[in-house]
Amino acid sequence: MEFGMPTLIEIDDFEHTLELANELSLNFIELNMNLPQYQCEELERNLSVLKSYKDKYRIYYTIHLDENLNVCDFNNAVREAYLSTVVRTIEIAKQLNIPIINMHMNHGVYFTLPDKKIRLFEKYKDNYLQSVSEFKKLCEKSIGSSNIKVAIENTNGYFPYEKEAISLLLKSSVFGLTWDIGHSNAVDNKDEEFIMSMESKLSHFHIHDGLSKCDHMPLGTGEIDLSQRLQLAEKNNCRCVVETKTINSLRKSVKWLRENGYISLK
Repeated sequence: MEFGMPTLIEIDDFEHTLELANELSLNFIELNMNLPQYQCEELERNLSVLKSYKDKYRIYYTIHLDENLNVCDFNNAVREAYLSTVVRTIEIAKQLNIPIINMHMNHGVYFTLPDKKIRLFEKYKDNYLQSVSEFKKLCEKSIGSSNIKVAIENTNGYFPYEKEAISLLLKSSVFGLTWDIGHSNAVDNKDEEFIMSMESKLSHFHIHDGLSKCDHMPLGTGEIDLSQRLQLAEKNNCRCVVETKTINSLRKSVKWLRENGYISLK
């Protein structure tokens, strides 16, 4: 298995991120497009630098798309902007030989009534699924024969219309699943049955420990059966992002991985 680190808010200088990953014997860094320095225009402008760093530190990249990404927005201008972002990101991935583009499903807007919430993607599901289908075709066309997967990450529990959408996307070979084991634990693993029903589509893991509703804890400090999850990741040839949020937590997690035989020094 190959392990990587997320973009850490504590580190502003990108080369320092690479130095830390190299020090910890990690294989890759997940570039987070929620941050200004990892927007498409910045990545496009710095392609040659990113390539040189890859060679210098023997580290590759994955990408985490903006969490606000909404490829099913009912406003066509907004939707087109997000779709354009995905296409540009795929082109960046091709240039940098990036194997995984990670994304969240956007739950969409809901209306609150006295007795319930009505989710607009559920009420207007035909519109929603049509947009999902168009997104699938766009990714297939953009990725072509490249060895890139768009991996869909679980967050705080899938709604039924999202499961239908994910099942549609996973009919395409360019899509896979990211299992975030900490997110899963925080919602009592309610997505596990759905994820495991499509185990062959697992492409990527986000690993961190958790305790009840608390997640992003250092490995070995919570209640998650890490060995079971890592065995599943290894079985399905998945990469694992050690998704703790601080340098200190990352160091503790890598120490746990090394002590348990998952990582050896480069």
